[in-house]
Amino acid sequence: MVQPADSVDHVRRELQRRMRLMLTGSATPPVHDPKRVDPGLFGPASSAWRVHADTSMFVGGLRALLLQTLHPLAMAGVADHSDYRHDPLGRLQRTAGYVGITTYGTTAEAKAMIARVRKIHTRVTGIAPDGRPYDARDPRLLGWVHVTEVDSFLAAYQRYAVRPLSDADADQYVAEMAVVAKRIGVKSPPRTRAEMHETVQSYRPELSVGGQARDAVKFLLLPPLPLATRPAYGVISTAAVSLLPGWARRMLWLPVAPGADTLVVRPATTALLRVLGWALAPEPPQVAETA
Repeated sequence: MVQPADSVDHVRRELQRRMRLMLTGSATPPVHDPKRVDPGLFGPASSAWRVHADTSMFVGGLRALLLQTLHPLAMAGVADHSDYRHDPLGRLQRTAGYVGITTYGTTAEAKAMIARVRKIHTRVTGIAPDGRPYDARDPRLLGWVHVTEVDSFLAAYQRYAVRPLSDADADQYVAEMAVVAKRIGVKSPPRTRAEMHETVQSYRPELSVGGQARDAVKFLLLPPLPLATRPAYGVISTAAVSLLPGWARRMLWLPVAPGADTLVVRPATTALLRVLGWALAPEPPQVAETA
């Protein structure tokens, strides 16, 4: 006879399998052994391990992609060299893989992933619609992608995590992410929240919204996903838009109704992320049966 607890565990394992396959391209869960000899670039005591393990990353990741569309040269590189229209989850899976390995992998695995991305960047060159050349190896463009990701991951964590970071731990997170940024080619990545906010502001004169950005934003908010996943994605996308800076929402024509964030968006997103946290929780250790 199947016990209720067994049925719940089966449902959770099936949810885990499907979500990992959708988000990372692999149904096999990553192994994060805090006792291994090589802790990687950060280790289990880091803010990075804490932030990147939280389901708020779903919101932060989408917010980062929305922000990144605002830089015309970065957007041109994505439009010309990414197959996101025909493979809507491909970029998400690659980003998740990159973040996962550079955060939780061994030092050798993290270095290999960074080298792989740098090699890919050598092929991402071209001419933007405004006639300017772009090159994914440009430290300025790399810096924009980096700062939007760090700012977004941290903003989402601070809003939706059960236990937000202290001010000191939040600064530590920015400093830890600077380690990866330097290795990928960013010249002077921010190392505190104050520096990060100053860096974001320094890019504003370079930002604009063209046709490529409009198309990408429309795709990000209304991707051709399976019907069963669309309600959850709608909650996450609404949360990502609500979490954008006001100036970015205005540029992208993405208004948020007064009071909607507090009354609707946050409660719905918090509930969804808690369910996802339950579904993706690590398997409990198996206890050997005794005679």
